Amino acid sequence: MALTGYSWLLLSATFLSVRAEISITLEPAQPTEGDNVTLVVHGLSGELLAYNWYAGPTLSVSYLLASYIVSTGDATPGPVYTGREAVRPDGSLDIQGVLPGHSGTYILQTFNRQFQTEVGYGHVQVYEILAQPTVLANSTALVERRDTLRLTCSSPSPTAEVRWFFNGGALPVALRLGLSPDGRTISRHGIRREEAGAYQCEVWNAVSVSRSKPINLTVYFGPERVAILQDSTTRTGCTIKVDFNTSLTLWCVSRSCPEPEYVWAFNGQALRNGQDHLNISSMTAAQEGTYTCIVKNTKTLLSGSASVVVKLSAAAVAMMIVPVPTKPMEGQDVTLTVQGYPKDLLVYAWYRGPVSEPNRLLSQLPSGTWIAGPAHTGREVGFPNCSLLVQKLNLTDAGRYTLKTVTLQGKTETLDVELQVTRWRLLGVEVVSPPSDREFPDVGDHVSPSDWELQE
Repeated sequence: MALTGYSWLLLSATFLSVRAEISITLEPAQPTEGDNVTLVVHGLSGELLAYNWYAGPTLSVSYLLASYIVSTGDATPGPVYTGREAVRPDGSLDIQGVLPGHSGTYILQTFNRQFQTEVGYGHVQVYEILAQPTVLANSTALVERRDTLRLTCSSPSPTAEVRWFFNGGALPVALRLGLSPDGRTISRHGIRREEAGAYQCEVWNAVSVSRSKPINLTVYFGPERVAILQDSTTRTGCTIKVDFNTSLTLWCVSRSCPEPEYVWAFNGQALRNGQDHLNISSMTAAQEGTYTCIVKNTKTLLSGSASVVVKLSAAAVAMMIVPVPTKPMEGQDVTLTVQGYPKDLLVYAWYRGPVSEPNRLLSQLPSGTWIAGPAHTGREVGFPNCSLLVQKLNLTDAGRYTLKTVTLQGKTETLDVELQVTRWRLLGVEVVSPPSDREFPDVGDHVSPSDWELQE
């Protein structure tokens, strides 16, 4: 492009202007960064002497791009010439490898032999191939109704349009209301749990679109609706009734994020259990009472609790007598353990055989003390739970034992058990007491303690 000065530019100030009939189109219509484009001129008329191209909104020397003399083909660069522009003989303007800075208004001014000028306007918009944006958050873990969420879509393309996505779909209404005017920032005061999830932003223009990687937001809440369930699914009322000697699992449930910490208490006393469930393996009267589950959220610093009363069911009132050990040997102690005795017990009595005064071993009075009966041998002891201890059994202790109970309401109940006593023998010879060292034969008799045998 030859440099010939600004002679035609200076002359243009004395020319008369006419109504613009020139039109300019851009090819391609939506160029991206690096494309070669042409501002194609249409509607030129008459014999033209020169062209002036301006890259700016007005016909000002400061916006002059180039001047072109038709007869010689000489072009003179202007102040805004970048080296990428070239004027064609037909007045069109080529730009090689356009950049975003080439976007804007372009003006063509023509000069004819009648010293008249015509003006045409064109516009160039260079679109970027957009880079992937990034979502920036003030925090990705917030407490419900307390914290404020701020998300910003960071992109090196300030002119690109921005849209947001929540879990791959549209933003919730409350979040859309918190968008900034340029759409690049979301503000949400008092975040809600339903707004936890994956957030993405997308930048786009006419020729390019790019979406960010998701950023996951966690919203902490609770604990709420704390309850105790039976066997993980059955919702309990205020009281759970359980059969005697059966198992029970209590589950503590709540709505909470994250999972809360658990503390169990029984009748107001803390238990060593940090789990969401509590197992009662064998239900007895000792396990009756109030069970409380206390939950605490370490993020929200909130807590809650629920309680339930566990009782033995009516079926558990039926008493059982279990000898411990079940097959005692002569010389041992045995306890006739009573399970499921009445809670409103007034008095009880034990009998050696059927219920009759001569057979009474002992009785417990309302004061809690017990007194011996006619059949008491001095080896029997009674306990508050109705159990009976018989010490240093002999074979004559085997047989039937009967328990009689009377409640505060005057209800009387009897229950019996058959006690068996295992005896010893030596080489087929029965003995009436367990062997001791003095009962063994002499060493010379070649008999060892292993020769003793048990016989039921």
